[in-house]
Amino acid sequence: MQNSNTNICPECGEQHTEWPALTYKSPFNYSQLSEEAKSKIGELSSDFCEIKYESQTDRFIRVTLSQKVIGTCENLEYGLWVSLSKESYNDYLENFDNENHKTGYFGWLCSDILEYKESTMNIPCNVFTKLGNQRPEIIPHDDHDHQFVKDYYSGITLEEVQNRVNKVLK
Repeated sequence: MQNSNTNICPECGEQHTEWPALTYKSPFNYSQLSEEAKSKIGELSSDFCEIKYESQTDRFIRVTLSQKVIGTCENLEYGLWVSLSKESYNDYLENFDNENHKTGYFGWLCSDILEYKESTMNIPCNVFTKLGNQRPEIIPHDDHDHQFVKDYYSGITLEEVQNRVNKVLK
């Protein structure tokens, strides 16, 4: 079964036949800050985010996740955020422009995917960098009891994909 629907992208206004990636522009933690706090303690770019509190600094990177779609040869792509330890964050930052840097980190999901009744915040994930400066991909830990994790390993239906895409396009 192929994805035969066409979608109008809310970003570029162009018509696409593939599903748009479902992306989050910032980690949930950053989005919850007031505008004043964002300007005082937050730093956000397209791939990195830091929130510098008095007692700690939270560090986040942008990642991808490919969700299997049952009965198709396509995946639904996500652009998400994870938090990393200081050491992992610094290693990723130092090697960000190194096309040959390939490693793995532990991270916590920091995007709250609204299609789930329970928050998807703080789901443990393995984070894998990719050759060629592509964004890292995450794989949630299969022993974490959450519907998001079950869906990752079992796949979601084409109907569910269309519901999620339609929410984004509205």
